[in-house]
Amino acid sequence: MPHKSSKSKKASEAAAPATVSILDHELVPKHEILKPEEVQQLLDKYRISLNELPRILVSDPVVREIGAAPGNVLRITRKSPTAGVATYYRVVTREE
Repeated sequence: MPHKSSKSKKASEAAAPATVSILDHELVPKHEILKPEEVQQLLDKYRISLNELPRILVSDPVVREIGAAPGNVLRITRKSPTAGVATYYRVVTREE
């Protein structure tokens, strides 16, 4: 049985595509980390505390990709067929 040459393996490795960011995928909505003053405005507007916001885990792939840390608040902007653009907020946490 003939042995495959290492030349073809190296050629296929060279042709492998570069790592693609998940943020570039069409189904991943826009995620932004809010500044502290934006967080305070959000909490004041809705008269809520930080622990009343829905959560997103620090292990979420998008959270890791954008470099968010526990305690950060994210603005998630989704395209919606019924609402046009829908905005959601999530606080980054370590556990559910």
